[in-house]
Amino acid sequence: MRVIGEYMRRSLPYAAGVFLLAAILAPAAVPAQQSAHVTGDYDGEIGTKQATLHLRDRFGPLTATIDHLDLAAPWMFTTSGLRVDGNTLSFTVPYVQATFLGTISADGQRVTGTWTQKGNSLPATFTRRNFSPAATSSAADGIWLGVLQVTAQVTTRIQVVLRSDASSREYCIVDDLDLYTMDMECAHTAVSGNEVSFDIPTGGAHWSGTISADGKTMSGNLSYFVEDGGTRRLTQTPLTLTRQAALTPEKERKAATFDSALPPVMAADLERVLADDLTGALKDGEMAPSTGAGVSIGVYSHGVSRIFTFGAAKPDSIFEIGSITKTFTGLLLAQMAAQGKVTLEEPVRELLPAGTVTKPAGPEITLLDLASQRSGLPPMPENISVVNLDNPYADYHSADLFSYLGKHGVANPNRAPSNFDSLGFGLLSVALANHADMSYGRLIEDEITGPLGMGDTVLTLSPAQQTRLLPGHDQFHGPAKPWDSDALAGAIGLRSTAGDMLKFLIANLHPETIKTDPGSPTGATLPAAIRHSLQSQGELTSGMGLALGWLYQKETGNYWHNGATAAYSSYAFFNPTGDYAAVVLLNTSPGVNGSFVENLGRHISQRLAGKPALSLNH
Repeated sequence: MRVIGEYMRRSLPYAAGVFLLAAILAPAAVPAQQSAHVTGDYDGEIGTKQATLHLRDRFGPLTATIDHLDLAAPWMFTTSGLRVDGNTLSFTVPYVQATFLGTISADGQRVTGTWTQKGNSLPATFTRRNFSPAATSSAADGIWLGVLQVTAQVTTRIQVVLRSDASSREYCIVDDLDLYTMDMECAHTAVSGNEVSFDIPTGGAHWSGTISADGKTMSGNLSYFVEDGGTRRLTQTPLTLTRQAALTPEKERKAATFDSALPPVMAADLERVLADDLTGALKDGEMAPSTGAGVSIGVYSHGVSRIFTFGAAKPDSIFEIGSITKTFTGLLLAQMAAQGKVTLEEPVRELLPAGTVTKPAGPEITLLDLASQRSGLPPMPENISVVNLDNPYADYHSADLFSYLGKHGVANPNRAPSNFDSLGFGLLSVALANHADMSYGRLIEDEITGPLGMGDTVLTLSPAQQTRLLPGHDQFHGPAKPWDSDALAGAIGLRSTAGDMLKFLIANLHPETIKTDPGSPTGATLPAAIRHSLQSQGELTSGMGLALGWLYQKETGNYWHNGATAAYSSYAFFNPTGDYAAVVLLNTSPGVNGSFVENLGRHISQRLAGKPALSLNH
């Protein structure tokens, strides 16, 4: 079952082009006394697209969200770095890598400025939605709080704030207090006698109910659609709301704690150390028996490798690796360049079917731009029409991608970096496969997984491999289905085992040790291609470098990448200076508290380095 918080995360991507698994970022606070003159709702446009800016101080500090409530494609983003300095307002939207810098008019009625996203700038103007409260409040006006049953084990508190204006129009906002989804604006809010209803566009839900005779409760149902194997059915869950005297803040987030440092742990000792470090998680946390979770870990240090598991996993269990697929696609480009089949600076347009997209007047997207996340493309194509939420990318094919490119174009004047570029890697995989006249899956096998002996790293599982695919789970530990992909396979499509992935990481650490058929042209070029794929391609953010698919963290010296789908999550890293590497594969998607598998991966990296390690027991 998907509830308000979960629905919001699944609705967000339709606007941003990213389907799932973006963390809901807590906005930086601005003291209320410094910003009271700007508090309110502002309707406006970013370029030609409508958007509403909400500046609120309901819990003291000023926060900002920005949304668009078109029911066909609703979206909502939180902000960070919010600042009000005199008449200057600024914030960032990390999820879509955007910044806003604007000026507040003297009367506080308008905010005019510039929206900058991936190096492109658009004018943005917002006009205050002046609110004149009704002389007499409606029966529904006020603060309401209820508890929604998410699963048999999980509940969340839902807060609704209703108010009416002088023209008797009703407004409301909804907070999902325990799943950290705040300030969702309602649409179609209606109060008629004791009947109340409203839509939650960014939550994909509708609530309707009745006010009690004493005005203290509203009894009703939350309605939403559930996808089940391609069938879309309407589901209702009871949600009774009780009138409150004051606002309730969201659930307090637990601060990170660290376990004491140990001397650098060797690969042969890591399983024993982790068995102790994971005691709480295995007993009643993210890895408890009731969750069905299973984690498979591969670790290497100084010539020694180990594969071990906890929970439901086995050493040969297969998982989806999500966006770690991008590191294979980046290496594939380096391989084909090493063989002289393509050049890195070659325009992607030239590898696509003739007539797919016209040549732009200025700089255009190259293969290197795609692999180094500087294509200027949005995170995902905007023409994805999700038919089945359980398998969202299965029906997005090359023809759809070509149609999108034909309209969007391939101009790239700014080469601004992007931290989520599934469209770029999907396009790169399609272009390379088209140029080689074979499928992406076959190309990966011929150029990378075959030479490295990675027989369990594939797009499509054989019947025997299918039996080893560990059943996946959503963030609430309910059953979730694996994803299929076509045009976006090069971004998210591969499945693998810990053993196979460890072979890949060791090859990246020590390309000189790769043993392949001397007569194989792919084997001959693979060591050089790996070295080339790890060369710096600039910075994503301060302290975070870019290679071809890999990210490079300067503080730790780790090359790393994470991945997630609706039912699995993954984390992989290798450290050339320390001569160690690890991969962590989990059959559970990230949740509102972040990615457990990423925390585990960071913990392992810290143990191998002999540093204090992020605690895993809460």
